[in-house]
Amino acid sequence: MAAWIYLFVSLVGAWFTWNAHFPRRSASLGVPSFFAGWLTAELATHHIAWQALATLVFARRGALRRWPGKAGLLVTLASWVGLGAIVVTSRRAKDVVEDAVSGALGPDFRDEITGEQRAMLDRPALRSRSIVPFLLSDPGVSVIRNIRYAEGAKRRHLLDVYHPKAGTSGAPVLLQVHGGGWTIGDKAQQALPLMNHLTSRGWVCVAANYRLSPKATFPDHLVDLKMAIAWIRSNIAEFGGDPDFVCVTGGSAGGHLTAMLGLTAGDPEYQPGFEDVDTSIAAAVPFYGIYDFTNSRHVHGNHGMGQFIEHVILKVAEDEDPDLWRRSSPMFRVRPDAPPFLVIHGTHDTLAPVGEAREFVAALRDVSRSPVAYAELEGAQHAFEVFHSPRTAHVVKGVSEFLCWAHGRYSKERRSGLGQPRAAAAMSPERTAPSTQG
Repeated sequence: MAAWIYLFVSLVGAWFTWNAHFPRRSASLGVPSFFAGWLTAELATHHIAWQALATLVFARRGALRRWPGKAGLLVTLASWVGLGAIVVTSRRAKDVVEDAVSGALGPDFRDEITGEQRAMLDRPALRSRSIVPFLLSDPGVSVIRNIRYAEGAKRRHLLDVYHPKAGTSGAPVLLQVHGGGWTIGDKAQQALPLMNHLTSRGWVCVAANYRLSPKATFPDHLVDLKMAIAWIRSNIAEFGGDPDFVCVTGGSAGGHLTAMLGLTAGDPEYQPGFEDVDTSIAAAVPFYGIYDFTNSRHVHGNHGMGQFIEHVILKVAEDEDPDLWRRSSPMFRVRPDAPPFLVIHGTHDTLAPVGEAREFVAALRDVSRSPVAYAELEGAQHAFEVFHSPRTAHVVKGVSEFLCWAHGRYSKERRSGLGQPRAAAAMSPERTAPSTQG
């Protein structure tokens, strides 16, 4: 019996490996394929470890003395070869991101990064991260939670501020926008490796909730995030941040909203009641986003996305209001004065088609006067950087360098007198009593 059980366990492990290499993108299998491939591709060494442990346990029970056990061992060895290939591929992310950033910014872009920022970036990451990938706190970071940034939806108009425990002043600011298909998600769940990395190196990070569909209808989500930027302009100096330098990042639906924030600065349609507030951003880093609701480039493999957007997000058919569908799509909002962009997407993403990222980058590069970097990560699934992994570490480092370059350029302009102070936010929403987590 032990031999047969071991064969079954080996086949399950091999399926996870196979799925990580060849994910399914159909409407019915895309989500389960994502979950299985996501955990396998980012935790390949951990999969090798549990399969090795299972092999040892079953060997001690005599499973390898019978032919099903021997077959299971061959299957496991083949799985290890596949997992080893995943490990090698994930480590290539270092070169991919470096080439993307240096290709867009120039080979000497690090010269723009201030000496203080360079010194902090060179600090090594905690070694425990590769062993305990879900350890998502940092001893050098304090988090002030549940600050109200606007009146209205009590549970959704809240944000968290991450700041260095040692204190800071005039620090660059990053706004993180969570994903979840515009319908689920929370500010405390995503981009923690990136936010902790930057905060422990002198940045101030803000993670904001926003109203969710189906109760909310787009552009409610975007309006809320612009209100969060307005709050940052008025209040972030209290936490050591510079209100004049705000970057934004986010993944999936958060990637869509990140791109929209970067491309709709000052648009009164999305700033009702606070039209005069400066909501421009210094740089945008969308991860695996949706950039074209209309699917004008025909890169969506099925019609599920369009139906979901129609019934849940926009609540109007495209043929009834085609202009709304286009206005809600970053693909059609590209503009010459867009901020610098670093777009990141994985080749194995089963939830957001990588082809759409390519098309968005091409459209943005055609018109933007700012650099547009694009890192396409071989073998990466959706949400790959939510927890620690070798690929996450390389991408976090590359994103940090890109953002520090943007801050270095901003600092240089301020020193030379070219930079203009940003407009003061016209909103000063009431702040709730925060809770602090070290």
